[in-house]
Amino acid sequence: MSDRTEISTLGEFGLIDHLTKNIEIQNASSIVGVGDDAAVIDHFGKQTVITNDLLVEGVHFDLMYTPLKHLGYKTVVVNVSDIYAMNATPTQIILGLAFSNRFSLEALDEFYEGVYAACEEYGVDLIGGDTTSSQKGFIISCTAIGEVAPDKYTKRSGAQKGDLLCVSGDLGAAFLGLTLLEREKRIFQESPGVQPDLEGEKYIVGRILKPEARKDITAFFAEAEITPTSMIDVSDGLSSEILHICKQSEVGCVLYEEKIPIAEESRQAAFKFNLDPTACALSGGEDYELLFTIKQDDYDKLKDHPEISVIGYITDEEAGAQIYTKGGSKHPITAQGWNAFNG
Repeated sequence: MSDRTEISTLGEFGLIDHLTKNIEIQNASSIVGVGDDAAVIDHFGKQTVITNDLLVEGVHFDLMYTPLKHLGYKTVVVNVSDIYAMNATPTQIILGLAFSNRFSLEALDEFYEGVYAACEEYGVDLIGGDTTSSQKGFIISCTAIGEVAPDKYTKRSGAQKGDLLCVSGDLGAAFLGLTLLEREKRIFQESPGVQPDLEGEKYIVGRILKPEARKDITAFFAEAEITPTSMIDVSDGLSSEILHICKQSEVGCVLYEEKIPIAEESRQAAFKFNLDPTACALSGGEDYELLFTIKQDDYDKLKDHPEISVIGYITDEEAGAQIYTKGGSKHPITAQGWNAFNG
């Protein structure tokens, strides 16, 4: 049994000092960080992009199978992903935590280890936050701040008829990883002696427990001189993100089922669970890939990129959002995928 340090022995300021003692500032824009009443940032003529996420134990994560280090890493990733979705560069985060007395100082250290690993990976500075106690469980509020050259950000509302609909990476893996972890949790609860069997499913489990944000894609846009006309990160499943872009841009779209990128590991896992891989990609969520539209003129610039798939195109609003299945039939896209799943 490892030693357990009660957080109450440090007091709030002692705790913050302990958790933030090793911060190294990476961005010139971070002028005053942790340790004052508020942080000071200066983006030197760039525009500031701000986003916030709230993660609640039992709603957004389950500590029965989520290591705290992974949770810390993921907290940063889900926030910087929103900054990349604006075609901006994340620079700072602010982190608020509430936790019950079942969490020891060692547990928080583990969480922060993941936070700092992600800060280093994405080049962001932790510049402030707050800690408090909660009646039960663990609550995380994270705000990410980024910068972008004046008016170079990409919104959800810029897609135009004829634009190509593209997505990075592959989809559905995180949902399948979650399905596997939930299944193993149920088995464990029924028979506590049974060890979880995650054999051979490293890919899908990794995609739910330790996702990555697509900084490589926005870096590629800058290098290839591509400005997406609209963009969103895939946190709630492909279909609902497509509908967000269509609604905000007042357009319709055509999506081809056969063009949706699904990793072979995800396909195999879906068949094992008697799930349709396409349904997992459309409705799963938590993939943190980037869904974006580009002008047709930019197609040649990205057609050979191994991590980008063109999955459809933008149409008139009257045509609605439609998916063409592998079988050749056409269905309206719904937030749950398409209507065929409801029958």
